[in-house]
Amino acid sequence: MSLPPPLTALSDLDTQLAGSGYAVIDAASLARLCGLDTTALRQWDACWDDLPPDGWLRDGGRYRRRRHGCFVVMPGTTPAARRVSQAPRRAHWQPVEYNALHGGIERWFEPLPPVMTDDPAWASLLASLAERCATLRGDPQATWFVEAHPFRIDTTDGIGRPTPEGAHRDGVDVVVVILVGRSRIKGGETRVFDARGPQGMRFTLAEPWSALLLDDERVIHESTPIQPADAVGQPGPGSHRDTLVLTFRRGGFQGPAAAG
Repeated sequence: MSLPPPLTALSDLDTQLAGSGYAVIDAASLARLCGLDTTALRQWDACWDDLPPDGWLRDGGRYRRRRHGCFVVMPGTTPAARRVSQAPRRAHWQPVEYNALHGGIERWFEPLPPVMTDDPAWASLLASLAERCATLRGDPQATWFVEAHPFRIDTTDGIGRPTPEGAHRDGVDVVVVILVGRSRIKGGETRVFDARGPQGMRFTLAEPWSALLLDDERVIHESTPIQPADAVGQPGPGSHRDTLVLTFRRGGFQGPAAAG
């Protein structure tokens, strides 16, 4: 049986994230955090039906579809005062020490659709989460470099792997994993471990637009594979798990030059 996530009240979000290195909030809390209604978030759901295949999977799989976008969030006295701008299209890059499977290579993906990036709600989402990152790091004047990854993991190959690289860190300050939806699947359990010891949590995100916030310097994370929900179900794209992964980093985007 899947375990429900340990939800944190919005008023306790900063304390929980600072104390444990992770926090889970429900969809209503995420919307309130951003000054939005949940319908403003759910209006992007259809974008996950138009994700191109990921052609960079080194395990030969066909189970992942994705897009990629980069943004810069400038400091401000309030989330509303933060200026969010879209950065020029660039490759997604991670060092091998954080991603042994796909690290060290420039991976180019199709951009996010304008229906997301041109929506004022998108800027509100990024600015509000950047505010939480600034509070966590005690750095209100930080500029945040954000990479956005809409993912669909399906069961085209009979099994889909949300994190084929295994338990990992991303080499950023904060990772936000937002569950957009689950359809006819089992599995997809989230696991969060203390990077310095054996302590950890396991749970399954099930509510659309609920969010997991991770202090990437303190914890490692992974999601278990997914399978069709019932024995008679046929593998295919109809059984899938949709997420939006946002990474927040100070000092610039990751890239080969930054690594050197």
